[in-house]
Amino acid sequence: MAEIKRIGVIGAGLMGSGIAQVAAQAGFNVVMRDVEDKFLERGFSSIKKSLNLLLEKGKITRAQMEAALGKIKGTLSLEEAGRDADIIIEAAPENLGLKKKLFKELDEICPPPSILATNTSSLSITEISTATRRPDKVIGMHFASPVPVMRGVEIIRGLETSDATVQLVEELSKKLGKEFFIAKDFPGFCLNRMFPLFINEAFYVLMEGVSKAEDIDTGVRLNLRHPMGPLELADFVGLDTILFILEYLHREIGDRYRPCPLLKKLVLGGHLGIKTGKGVYDYTASVKKSRVL
Repeated sequence: MAEIKRIGVIGAGLMGSGIAQVAAQAGFNVVMRDVEDKFLERGFSSIKKSLNLLLEKGKITRAQMEAALGKIKGTLSLEEAGRDADIIIEAAPENLGLKKKLFKELDEICPPPSILATNTSSLSITEISTATRRPDKVIGMHFASPVPVMRGVEIIRGLETSDATVQLVEELSKKLGKEFFIAKDFPGFCLNRMFPLFINEAFYVLMEGVSKAEDIDTGVRLNLRHPMGPLELADFVGLDTILFILEYLHREIGDRYRPCPLLKKLVLGGHLGIKTGKGVYDYTASVKKSRVL
């Protein structure tokens, strides 16, 4: 494959819709697939909201906004998303069985030269690739959230990922306006070996009453110069996602990744952050407030 022109995105959630948006803004034709119309509608709503913000800030014109929206097609059909795609970027939930099932089906649908990329934050690229007959073309392409804003892409090569596949994905990342960094296929890769520990420790500081949530986040923004504090970021990503990563790394690496009991309690109670209206903070009122936990 000499060049990537058509992109299939599997999943229209926070990550999938963000990936579809940046691909369309970069001029690629995109087919975004999900399993129900309501998920596609939510995905397109998120894309329109994001593009409108860029329009209001003067970063794009209305013509550019309309052009980007015109390049994204929604579908419920995996075959439609994959049959003409030069690359598939899978952004389905972090479930190894689901991802292997999708990759097996996509391997049968997609043209032989097509690259199959996964946006997994921690699962083994090598194990996912075993569901296909093209492990040399399976790769990790882990975007940060929110995708239209964050600049980096973590590229992870599996045991059999070819140099040619890596090179094409590096070139694609640049065309999407992203900078990339490379990681080997170990649990958590590069960023998610470090990032969950930081967030988990913030939950312990909160649980033990050392500081309030606002003070933890303010301290990190002021003195570590992060754009968001760790608890704000956890709410944004989803507390269930953070817990999943920690539990996976706890099993794979060891006890230092044991999830904080407060994080587990919130997830068990269905308080997952922004997507449910409540997490560490309460988003149901006009002004975000931290909660007594």
